[in-house]
Amino acid sequence: MSRAPGTRRRLPEAHAVFAVPGEPDTPSGGYGYDRRIAAELRAAGWDLEWLRLPDGFPDPSAAALSGAYARLARQQQDTAVMIDGLALGAMPDVGEVLGPRRPLVALVHHPLALETGLDPGRAAQLRASERAALAAARRVVATSRATALLLAAEYGVPASRITVAPPGTDPAAAATGSGGPEVAILSVGTLVPRKGHDLLLAALSRLRALPWRLTVVGDETRDPATARALHESVRSAGLAGRVDFAGAVDAARLAALYAGADLFALASRHEGFGMAYAEALARGLPVVGTTAGGIPEAVPPGAGRLVPPDDVDALEEALRELLADRGARLRCADAALRAAAGLVRWTDTARQVAEALRGAT
Repeated sequence: MSRAPGTRRRLPEAHAVFAVPGEPDTPSGGYGYDRRIAAELRAAGWDLEWLRLPDGFPDPSAAALSGAYARLARQQQDTAVMIDGLALGAMPDVGEVLGPRRPLVALVHHPLALETGLDPGRAAQLRASERAALAAARRVVATSRATALLLAAEYGVPASRITVAPPGTDPAAAATGSGGPEVAILSVGTLVPRKGHDLLLAALSRLRALPWRLTVVGDETRDPATARALHESVRSAGLAGRVDFAGAVDAARLAALYAGADLFALASRHEGFGMAYAEALARGLPVVGTTAGGIPEAVPPGAGRLVPPDDVDALEEALRELLADRGARLRCADAALRAAAGLVRWTDTARQVAEALRGAT
């Protein structure tokens, strides 16, 4: 039956648009969160439209930014529009584009200005842009308590408008380990400065006398200059036979690498939450990481060793202890398995996001 002229299509109560920039299958924790949330909301009965915004965020060209605004402006009125922070933070005028009839929900993994390596001027631009965009949001979804506190303290977002929805973690079988004479270390993170692979390699280069092998899983195309520098550092340090850069891998390969690991290590300079840390815990792996951002929310005391970010000396000592002392690794592994039982599941995460969407309308 056709609608009478001038009437609007009646939307279901659980209807929303989810706007994400670029390729949906991009191998990163943030995109993985987005894909899983979309799947969980649909499974829970939501009519969720995935809106792909142009490539190039968070540094879009003028054409990409104009195209993103145009796509958002075409969305049906009276429906919530959730925008991933990778795009949202670079769209200071998004509130004017959407207007009052398309309530905005912001999904913030971590503020864009905290990306490692930005010059101060660019960081200030991103901070101002994201602050303006967040001011237009009726609800803000943060993926950790640390990010929520940061948004309230530094971006002017009222705490009453923030929903904390940490990433879920699927149950997984405990790692069986390498079974070899060398400790198999696994590191999972895109090869960008923020993930601290350079720090991990620097610390391990001081531990040549200990038996270890490192596998680094992560997309090398996001920041080719950083990837080249990491490969060169391995060669110049004489570690080529002990470090394997696996690149981006599929889910089956990643599961196999987790299963065969003895230790997980990632020296991130900042994380909104740190999904890879939680995935390591789910498999009972001891964790060496940092205290940056939301990582301490994922890794409880006893399950590993967390050190200050950018502290190579402390990172070296944490690695030395767990590489040299099998008993310490086993104690951390036991603590990791106990922590795994309390990890948030994706259905819980989706329920929190759904509450934010409903609260915006």
